[in-house]
Amino acid sequence: MSEDFYDVLGVSRDATEDEITQAYRKKAAEYHPDVSEEPDAEEKFKKVKKAKEVLTDDEKRQMYDQLGHERFEQAEKRGGVGGGAGGAGGRGQGNPFGGMGGGGQGNPFEDIFSQFFGGGRGQGQGRQRNRPRQGQNLRTQVTLDLEEVYEGVEKQFTITRPETCSECDGRGHPEDAEVNTCPECNGRGQTTTVRDTPLGRVQQTQTCPRCEGSGETYSETCSACGGDGVTREEATLSVDIPAGIRDGQTLRMESEGAPGENGGPNGDLLIDVAVRAHDDFEREGDDLYHHLPISFPKAVFGGTVEVPTVDGAAELDIPEGTQSGEEFRIRGEGMPHLRGRGHGDLYVQVQVVTPEELNEEQREALEAFAEAGGEDIDVNEGFFEKIKNSF
Repeated sequence: MSEDFYDVLGVSRDATEDEITQAYRKKAAEYHPDVSEEPDAEEKFKKVKKAKEVLTDDEKRQMYDQLGHERFEQAEKRGGVGGGAGGAGGRGQGNPFGGMGGGGQGNPFEDIFSQFFGGGRGQGQGRQRNRPRQGQNLRTQVTLDLEEVYEGVEKQFTITRPETCSECDGRGHPEDAEVNTCPECNGRGQTTTVRDTPLGRVQQTQTCPRCEGSGETYSETCSACGGDGVTREEATLSVDIPAGIRDGQTLRMESEGAPGENGGPNGDLLIDVAVRAHDDFEREGDDLYHHLPISFPKAVFGGTVEVPTVDGAAELDIPEGTQSGEEFRIRGEGMPHLRGRGHGDLYVQVQVVTPEELNEEQREALEAFAEAGGEDIDVNEGFFEKIKNSF
């Protein structure tokens, strides 16, 4: 019994097209005849390629899931499903749709069945399949420090992405390979299958799986890309990070994604920005928040303190009698506004620090201060312990 295509690629039956493509690339790299030392590597390589061709084509995959592996392969060999294209018209007796196997000429129901089963007049489908199509968008991430975001920075990074094969220029075969008419579709680029449905027999035309709609096959495939026309290569790129960008925002680099098909343009590269947490600042929008410890005398008598900022330091006036937890604003010392003028603000929350140890002179002075204010000092508890408890 032949091996199921899902098992060949090692994916589940509900795998997405991206998951199937990723599994194929991994297997293809493992079994490529030029790199694998396994004796049956070439045969395994052909299997994973065929599995990918079927499971990434919506119509083929639907038929494969309905028929199962063995019947699907038999149908491909016969050139159709349910007895073959040639016998489709011969069972029309007693069936109002039985004449659809003869090519569908003059059949008023063909377009209706196209809507339900994805088939229909294959010529338009073939032209649509072969039109230029833009490549897929790719995604990566860059991680920045707050200082880099504050100033704006040119960031260099490396990604591995699909690129047009340089050996064959995306053709999938050497330039001097012998060109043959595809034996499966006889050069038409399309195959026709017939299936039995509750409504009768339905003829379905689809892109030829062997030549992928070109109508031609080649005597050899490109050894570098295995016939895909695409290889995975490392690329080092640079992106300008604008000052003030926020964590979770996305930048777009046009035409740096996957190559297009049939001469279509490349996709784009999407860059997700992540900003590392900072030891001194918390960010909310374009405002920054900082916790500043101050001494008890500074809170009582007031004074000027130095506050760190992202690009240096600023001075802050602490008024007399400042309470622990009070918040002060320093205008313009926050993050720059993205693609705009000015900056956000820096909010400073002061925290009065209570020393855990005092020398004798400090203790006497503070006890005298408390007694002068009418405080009843419990010497065993300690003055600063009492202050701690009050906070």
